[in-house]
Amino acid sequence: MSTPDSNNGGTADDSGRAGADGTNGAAGANAGRATTENVGREVAKKVGLIAFLVVALGFYFLLLGRIAVGLIRTGSIPALVLGIGVLLLPLLGVWVVASSLRAAFAHQYLARRINEEGLELDTSELPRRASGRLERAAADQLFEQVKTEWEADPDNWRTNYRAARAYDYAGDRSRAREVMRRAVELEKAEREA
Repeated sequence: MSTPDSNNGGTADDSGRAGADGTNGAAGANAGRATTENVGREVAKKVGLIAFLVVALGFYFLLLGRIAVGLIRTGSIPALVLGIGVLLLPLLGVWVVASSLRAAFAHQYLARRINEEGLELDTSELPRRASGRLERAAADQLFEQVKTEWEADPDNWRTNYRAARAYDYAGDRSRAREVMRRAVELEKAEREA
């Protein structure tokens, strides 16, 4: 049973125990659970949005494919050329969506592994802009630190992952993608070895 605790504005359980940080232990556990639930909700929202977009794109690609087949069946040369062009759009779209999802799942897998190993870059204490992005000087300093680790062990997927994240924080998205692809390849090779 919990009762109001006038000392810290929270609640104290019947034993009156407080957490190591001076707060109530039960309240701290509930806060951790609430944070996990919030993260779970955010992930569910993002997955739902991605699923909706994939279904919508699938419907759009199906409609384009039907239009393309209709144009090709007319038999006229201009309609045939246009139909082939329209048919290529959904095929290209399917390839883009599939490769993007494959990369996203691979990156998410690496992020989960890095987090489990306790190697994720900690940016919680770094100064941020109003937009939420890291201040440029802080991002550059973080990058230099991670770059040193990466140069010492360039064939380790973990250092490549961390370098990719540092590139992203520093605003260099193209290098971040390139290094993240290498991290995915190295991790896959490690898993298969």
